[in-house]
Amino acid sequence: MAHERSTDQPGPSRRSLLIGASAAMSAVPLMSVCAPPATAASARAAAAGSGTGIPKEARLPWLKNARQDQGKRPTATHVITLGVGGGPSWYEEGELAGIGTAIVVGGHTYLVDVGDRVPEQYKRANPNRHDAYAEFSTLAGVFLTHLHSDHIIDYFKLFNYGWWVGLSQVSEPVVVRGPGRRETVTRPHDPTQAPEPFNPENPMPGTVDLTESVFAAYATDINDRQRDNGFPELRALLDVQDIVIPGATVEWESMKTMPTMDPFTVHEDDRVKVTAIAVNHFPIYPAFAYRFDTDDGSIVISGDTGPSPNLITLAKGADVLLHEVIDNAWIDTVYKDREGVAQHLREAHTSTSLLGGIAEEAGVNTLVLHHLVPANPPLERFLTARNGFSGNFHIAADLDVIPLRRP
Repeated sequence: MAHERSTDQPGPSRRSLLIGASAAMSAVPLMSVCAPPATAASARAAAAGSGTGIPKEARLPWLKNARQDQGKRPTATHVITLGVGGGPSWYEEGELAGIGTAIVVGGHTYLVDVGDRVPEQYKRANPNRHDAYAEFSTLAGVFLTHLHSDHIIDYFKLFNYGWWVGLSQVSEPVVVRGPGRRETVTRPHDPTQAPEPFNPENPMPGTVDLTESVFAAYATDINDRQRDNGFPELRALLDVQDIVIPGATVEWESMKTMPTMDPFTVHEDDRVKVTAIAVNHFPIYPAFAYRFDTDDGSIVISGDTGPSPNLITLAKGADVLLHEVIDNAWIDTVYKDREGVAQHLREAHTSTSLLGGIAEEAGVNTLVLHHLVPANPPLERFLTARNGFSGNFHIAADLDVIPLRRP
């Protein structure tokens, strides 16, 4: 290990990246959790927070108060796992949300991915929920790890519904960053294996194209709201850019393992510096992991990836690593007769048996499992992910609050 790591709390030292930013944090109300309706999913989440549903070693000891005492809001940078379900699936718990993570810094919220019902979870977690017209006024950025549907299915809803509840009050356009458009499709089409590409004129649109297309599809609604209701121009509230990977070539599109690289900056403001790196989620290209560096510490979100040296590079010394996970025994059971799908899932995701070693090599303080596949109980299936890891370990539930410092 290149550094000493605390075993009872994340973040042993403050970062000096943003001088003076933390002094202003305590004066600004931050995002926190409000109690969700009493459903099977919320019961599962409550069990994860209280320890009644999963063993003690699978939860952070300080999360119990953060979940049960809704009146206490963290006063420094913290993470809220808005949704932890992975894959384009509806689980038995009908209220279980898809993947989406909020990072709250100085009263501003940065989202990573917008899966199923993530905008609703954002609303539940927002301290401005008492003001029906201000709930989305804290949104500062949206970062998409990749463009699979389970990570972007509610992307447009976030803005269209948010338009009604505070998005028009943002102090500056919301930064949106995500994968860029692929220049070509390098794999030749084999009609015996797959149909012709859908939308052949632009079969692999990036974040900018995605945004423009979906806004165009909802033009009737947008124009009506702007003209009849006097709403501000919705598209003008966003600053959308494709991420360009330094040094990338067309050949990267068909690689299963991304070339090693240094993290590169995709956004920086007076609260946070966001860096990205390409990870392994073939055939999706590009797929990104993100690191958020703040005065209070650092958070890394893996996105969907198989084992990736680049992810370890990005996560070196981070306070909190939120990493996707898949249960290989589940793959073998559900897809025993579909070896092609099973092989993809094994290669494009990270199994429980590997995660502890990855987190240990990166030297992170706290490993949090999210994007759980499958996300329904028993969650004990993921406990082996802590093997080989000497730091804090937690299996996330929807609406967990994870501070960078122990309260």
